[in-house]
Amino acid sequence: MNDSRFQSDEWKIIETRFEPERGRDSESIFALGNGMMGQRANFEETYSGDSLQGTYVAGVYYPDKTVVGWWKNGYPEYFAKVPNALSWTGIEVKIDGETLDLARCEVKEFRRELDMREGLLTRTFTAVMPSGRRVNVTARRFLSMSDPECAAISYSVAITGGSGQLQFTPWLNGDVYNEDANYGEKFWENEMAECEGARAVVVAQTRKTGFVVATAMENNLTVNGWAATVTPVLKAGKMTAHCTYTCEYSQGDIFELRKYVAVLSSMNHPAENIGHQAMRAAGEAAQTGFEAMLQSHREAWSARWEHGDIVIKGDIEAQQGIRFNIFQLNQTYTGEDPRLNIGPKGFTGEKYGGSTYWDTEAFAFPFYLSTADTHVARNLLLYRYKHLEKAIENAGKLGFTGGAALYPMVTMNGEECHNEWEITFEEIHRNGAIAYAIYNYVRHTGDHDYLAGYGLEVLIAISRFWAQRCNWSDEKKKYVILGVTGPNEYENNVNNNWYTNMLARWTLRYTASSLESLRTTSPVKYNGIVTRTRLSPEKEISNWNEIVQNIYLPAHHDLGIFLQQDGFMDKVQQTAADLDPAERPLNQHWSWDRILRSVFIKQADVLQGIYLFEDEFDEETIRRNFDFYESRCVHESSLSPSIHAVIAASLHDTDRAYTLYLRTARLDLDDYNREVKDGLHITSMAGTWLSIVEGFGGMRIRNDRVCFNPVMPVAWKSYSFIIRFRNNPMRVEVNGSEINVVNLSQSEIPLAVYGESVTLKAGEEMKFGKK
Repeated sequence: MNDSRFQSDEWKIIETRFEPERGRDSESIFALGNGMMGQRANFEETYSGDSLQGTYVAGVYYPDKTVVGWWKNGYPEYFAKVPNALSWTGIEVKIDGETLDLARCEVKEFRRELDMREGLLTRTFTAVMPSGRRVNVTARRFLSMSDPECAAISYSVAITGGSGQLQFTPWLNGDVYNEDANYGEKFWENEMAECEGARAVVVAQTRKTGFVVATAMENNLTVNGWAATVTPVLKAGKMTAHCTYTCEYSQGDIFELRKYVAVLSSMNHPAENIGHQAMRAAGEAAQTGFEAMLQSHREAWSARWEHGDIVIKGDIEAQQGIRFNIFQLNQTYTGEDPRLNIGPKGFTGEKYGGSTYWDTEAFAFPFYLSTADTHVARNLLLYRYKHLEKAIENAGKLGFTGGAALYPMVTMNGEECHNEWEITFEEIHRNGAIAYAIYNYVRHTGDHDYLAGYGLEVLIAISRFWAQRCNWSDEKKKYVILGVTGPNEYENNVNNNWYTNMLARWTLRYTASSLESLRTTSPVKYNGIVTRTRLSPEKEISNWNEIVQNIYLPAHHDLGIFLQQDGFMDKVQQTAADLDPAERPLNQHWSWDRILRSVFIKQADVLQGIYLFEDEFDEETIRRNFDFYESRCVHESSLSPSIHAVIAASLHDTDRAYTLYLRTARLDLDDYNREVKDGLHITSMAGTWLSIVEGFGGMRIRNDRVCFNPVMPVAWKSYSFIIRFRNNPMRVEVNGSEINVVNLSQSEIPLAVYGESVTLKAGEEMKFGKK
């Protein structure tokens, strides 16, 4: 039985209670986006209760000056923030001069419903106002996936009893702020606010970065399905615009205001005339009409679900969870613009500033790689390629030379903008995640031209960084990497983090082998890369190979495990089961000093490396490490459960894999980490997809062949998913007795199920017995 606040439903998230104390949570859960912009689920009508107003425009950021107590050389000057942009959802409603405000009303009925199949948010409520007037409201909202610069709201009002005056004032407000502003300053300056006919626009510009965003609206009002005869009064202020309709109401009248909004950014339009362009776009949306816009929007969502859905039979909570995750991923990033990336909170909150982290390559990248056209994943790689020179500059600030690159831990434009020392300068494993994404892309797509055209330049620069970051230890007679933080951020400034050292070794080896392969197959392209990167093959590649052969990888031979880092066994060895549940999560109850001295692990670290490089280890080695480290992991990073679920499934520990899957699938819906009010965990949602496709489905790419080794959770009757291999989609269905694979493409697909290699012809369907 689902004890969530939300009803169990395969395609919808449904809230049936008005709970002001959980308002921010719901604003995150019901947030909408379309890749170009996003909106928290703030109420349309006036609301004086607690709320986090959130409107976000893709690619627009503000360089909020860094706050630190003690400045260190190399600190970034700023922390990039996605500014809360102009608020466009507002519709003030007054009944006989009294403002409709749910914080001041008695709410009799309340229902909010997110239809994930259609991308439509619907809210209905009945409220008794302080004067005793009873009002029924139905509000529908969507951010168009087919026209991503436009959105629309339908707001319907019926008043029970009597007659009087009803006033609607849809508005635009550019006088907004960020709660996470370091110095409490506002990030926007007014450019223009004006009205023209039935339309209004507010244009604002970010301070310092100079992004210009124009938000325009056109509205229309109907009474009982007929166009209202009242003439609206439009007014523009300094950073606001209003459109007021004043009507007379009687018992039984239904008023519907339709608000059409266009949001244009100087990322995509010349700034000079952007306000009038936005007004034209809003006018065109109004001419198209709400229902026609909604139908195009539905069709766009239908196309995404057709090739990206995961179907689970027999477990509604699991089904709801994965669809919620897929829905949020698709409305956060569409892959059409290589200048954009994926913030950990997407368009759902201010936390993490909306910037790019290593989460993209390590967790989100495989989802887009396998569910969308090849160009989507390619654009994610091009985002990093276009930032290569900045990554080289970042490394140079820390003393690295010769074209070595350190990609930032947090960025908007390629510059490092994170200001926690332990993460900014020590968590260097992000370089390896970017290198691995290039490898992942090539083996999935077969696009070897990307390596020659772009990828090898990035790999060489990252390899140069690793070669300089290693140093020879006379005591160990090995190359070591000192002073790092691994994925487990409950350990800082450690030596020889196993995962980091493994990534460094793998990157150097992969770069060298890729260069050798290109030298053999295409000398002209090879020479071009050598020239562009000023590579000294004999000297540099020889050095890389020396490090690969002699890098130190800590291990505990008696236990048969890899050591997370030097000294890990000096800690008091406890397991998460020993903890008092009242002290969880640790980061909300323990001092940082106590956490750092404890054995407890925030998220997969050694196991993150085993996940990436599992083909290098036998099953018993994986099992020993999994049992040891999973028992010490408190999963206080949203990124953690999915990796553990994948490994548990590969070990046929389906019960544990299922428990971990539910934790990642319903992380936000059930608010496991008690922080959904700040926004959703978008990048970890991709881990939910990994849990099913790579976990239960056992999907791997080996030797230019897509392989499956499925297992079935006890709670499920069947499950199915669609993935692309070499841009060819296929559907995999797993039930109690067999696996059914259908080639949905016009090309043959090399396939292996439980080790049985076959070639699946175009349109062919094959069945395999379960093992």
